[in-house]
Amino acid sequence: KMAAATARAAGAAPAGYTALAVKFAERQRSPHCLLVKEHQVREGADTAHPPRRTLFVLNVPPYCGPDSLSRLFSRCGHVQSVDICDKPGPGEKKDKLTSKFFDHKTVKGFQVAYVVFRKPAGVQAAKALSQEGPLLISTESHPVKTGISKWIASYEASIVDPKELKAEVDAYMQDYDKKMAEEEAKAAKEEGVPDEEGWVKVTRKGRKPGLPRTEAANLRVLEKEKQKRARKELLNFYAWQHRESKREHIAQLRKKFEEDKQRIALMRAQRKFRPY
Repeated sequence: KMAAATARAAGAAPAGYTALAVKFAERQRSPHCLLVKEHQVREGADTAHPPRRTLFVLNVPPYCGPDSLSRLFSRCGHVQSVDICDKPGPGEKKDKLTSKFFDHKTVKGFQVAYVVFRKPAGVQAAKALSQEGPLLISTESHPVKTGISKWIASYEASIVDPKELKAEVDAYMQDYDKKMAEEEAKAAKEEGVPDEEGWVKVTRKGRKPGLPRTEAANLRVLEKEKQKRARKELLNFYAWQHRESKREHIAQLRKKFEEDKQRIALMRAQRKFRPY
């Protein structure tokens, strides 16, 4: 039954790919299918993954790391390197993450891998593994954590140790201070020294570097501050004048209202009945 399942998996592989049945635990009933083929690109297009010696692997689970793939294909020959990427693309030299707490990338979906062998025969031997039964990746000495054990390990790894975090931050700050001291020493050494064309680089230390002020520049700054102060006083004057005009207008309206009231009362008192 296992051989028949392997054959069905191999028959379902896309054109150009070979299906490899693998298991991540001895008690796993249904094997996982890895799709492999020889990595073929134009000369010089992918310098990190040389042709004829690179095996392209699809359908790599997120919990299957480079070490697991290296142990799986080491039976086919010496594995020089294993690069796992989110999607196929030209190989580029990636900087190793030296931080345990910062810039940590969480893998969520299936990925692709590039397995580089020392000799081209390793690629052909890896493709021939499809004739064998399901290959066991996880071992007692090197287990691949899946399911609940994987989530427990992820949760334990998410708990930050304050001592380790402090040590990493201190090391980073020491490197940063050293780098800044080297840059300042270099700038001080080059300050006032003309270059090949005779130009002198003018610098100013501080968070906001700028050109040193001359006497004319100081006068311009003082004049701008004076104009700004005069404009502010003028605006305040206009605001006071506007308030005074409003107050006078209201007083006039009240005075006119009182006069109208007196006129109406007088007219009512002088009213007489004249039928003819």
